Amino acid sequence: MSRIIAAAAIRGAHSVVRQAEAFYQKALEEKGGGAKVEFPETGYYLPMAYALLGAEVKTVEEVGPVLEEAKGLLPEPPSDRLWLPYLGNALDAGIATLLGEEIITALRYLYGTEPQPDCEGFYTDTWMRQLGIQLVDGRMPGFAAILGAAPTNEIAVKVIRELQKRNILIFVGSSVNGRSIVDQLLEEGVQMGWDTYIVPYGRDTITGIYPLNWAIRAALTFGGLEKGAGTKALLYTKARVHAFGLTLGHVDDIKYATGAGAINMGFPIIADTDIPEIRPTGICTYEHVVHELDYDQIVSTCIQVRGVKVKVETVDIPVPYAAAFEGESVRRPDMYLEAHLPDSIGLEYLGTRELDEIEDGRIEIVGPDFDDIEEGGSINLGTLVEVAGRRMRDEFEPILERQIHAYINRAMGLFHMGQRNLVWFRISKDTFAKGFRARHLGTILHYGLHNDFGAILDKVQVTIYTNREDVEQLRPEALATFEARDARLAGLTDEGVDTFYTCTLCQSYAPNHVCIVSPERPGLCGAYSWLDCRAAFEISPHGVNQPVPKGRTLDPKKGRWEGVDAAIRQHSRGNIETFNQYSIMLNPMTSCGCFECIVGLVPEANGFMVVHREHAGMTPMGAKFSTLAGMVGGGNQTPGFLGVGRLYLSSGKFISYEGGLKRVVWMTKELKEDQRERLQKRAEELGEPDLLDKIADETVGTTAEEILPWLMEKNHPALSMAMLF
Repeated sequence: MSRIIAAAAIRGAHSVVRQAEAFYQKALEEKGGGAKVEFPETGYYLPMAYALLGAEVKTVEEVGPVLEEAKGLLPEPPSDRLWLPYLGNALDAGIATLLGEEIITALRYLYGTEPQPDCEGFYTDTWMRQLGIQLVDGRMPGFAAILGAAPTNEIAVKVIRELQKRNILIFVGSSVNGRSIVDQLLEEGVQMGWDTYIVPYGRDTITGIYPLNWAIRAALTFGGLEKGAGTKALLYTKARVHAFGLTLGHVDDIKYATGAGAINMGFPIIADTDIPEIRPTGICTYEHVVHELDYDQIVSTCIQVRGVKVKVETVDIPVPYAAAFEGESVRRPDMYLEAHLPDSIGLEYLGTRELDEIEDGRIEIVGPDFDDIEEGGSINLGTLVEVAGRRMRDEFEPILERQIHAYINRAMGLFHMGQRNLVWFRISKDTFAKGFRARHLGTILHYGLHNDFGAILDKVQVTIYTNREDVEQLRPEALATFEARDARLAGLTDEGVDTFYTCTLCQSYAPNHVCIVSPERPGLCGAYSWLDCRAAFEISPHGVNQPVPKGRTLDPKKGRWEGVDAAIRQHSRGNIETFNQYSIMLNPMTSCGCFECIVGLVPEANGFMVVHREHAGMTPMGAKFSTLAGMVGGGNQTPGFLGVGRLYLSSGKFISYEGGLKRVVWMTKELKEDQRERLQKRAEELGEPDLLDKIADETVGTTAEEILPWLMEKNHPALSMAMLF
């Protein structure tokens, strides 16, 4: 290692360890040796100390032995512990730095000074499991830890966007002369958080330990390593966690020391300043320390030095396009225009045509374009996608159609929710200003479908309708097709098949969420049936719809199977252990955000209410749909609440453990009328032919107090059923 770098790293290590020792003595005096020391929501205590030393630090007093190990690793005299290759002294100083930084940040939590403003602080085990597995199995190519601040806000945003385009998870923090890249991104209105792959950790270099102890937990969790297996843990992070550090601006001693710690883990350092380089390989896969002064090349240099394998989406649109943008939202103050009921209508429909009927790549806009709409206004948005291919079949249509949601969300500054004739779309002011127009939606869909389904498609043609009358004209054909797709399920039962299917398409919004789609329970978005998932698996065996052998039945009434539980644990990355397919009160299925309806408990009536997405009014639960969606969504299990598709309401398995449709005491009038034929048939099967007339709606009341007398007058069956709790 360059003498300059080595000397700086050793000086930095001494500084950090001295700070840790002073803080430790302060905590002993002020808080006492028995005071609890912990990071939030982790089972790994102080993860770096736990992984490298086997230390289980739970109190201030137990910090002492870790501090002594850190002091012993300082290179005066040189240590021969842990890791001593040819860069030994400075690398040992790096490990001492990481242990010291971990002590300091843990004690900061004890004093309530972490996390710092606008920062996440310590990354919990939940997030480590949700995204960490993607780092080690290759779905996410790698992560970057950025320290410092760019020369300008423009350069900061440029670097971030280039990393996002490559689906790199980005941790941002530290500072230069009191200014952090976190400030630069906030000033430019860049959305930060796990959903956008930009996670701020802290405003000083000490907090650079957070990305590193997040990475070391991957070795323990996914590598199956025991505590104290230090060398094995470091080798694991080098081989499986494709990370690198990027320093922007002046590199001080503590940054050198933290970088030396990162190099122990196989993570090289790339700088935008003319610092000395360490090009020989050894600890890292390739070079250890490299500088790149050209900001047009700096991200490519990072990728090259770490050896990250990335796939860059090249779509001819004026804004970045990558999966990293799927979780991005467009808030109303940032919105240029939207398509959303009741001010405008939306429709998305994909149909199969003969090869000679359409022209590949043809994109047509019928009606006004985005720049014909005043800022803040609404636009109607009908999207007709026509496809043709020798291997294309009608049963593949819903799978391809549902991809519209993911494709559009991957463009920076676009927000899309819903499907079929229930669509919510927004474009941000910034994306509009960059030149994004309606035809670019067609560009995205043409690219995405060819890229993902080229094996079955030869042609893709897109027509965008923005006049209300044109969208209305398209509706009859689309609705008839949707009805025919739904009818294909007639006669299929959950008991009649031995395999269900997962759907994890919405995990960009709700990482814990897993839909289990069965013949009698469609996806909660309403777009995927069991047959659709089966076809999707045939098209893409490694896609979001995977077969789930039911296995041994654990509880037929609640709907619980051994194989389904295993699939839930796997696809939620251990966050959800089990759920009951047919219950709303006991470990119900999780919900993402794309559900067509929300079912919620009305305890006063011993039953449930159902509200659909387009209903803007109040409900008997004292909240509107938008508020309830925040409670139900996000991939959490919420007993008493459930996101569902419209068709599930008339299924024989709809909350059957609690009594099914007979438990519904309130339903929006529009939804009741839309599903009346199906609901009536189910009511008759339950021996309650007049049930629909006993279900209250908003014309009866919107509070429990208003509807309860009416339900009693109608003698609603829920009032005489067993109590729910």
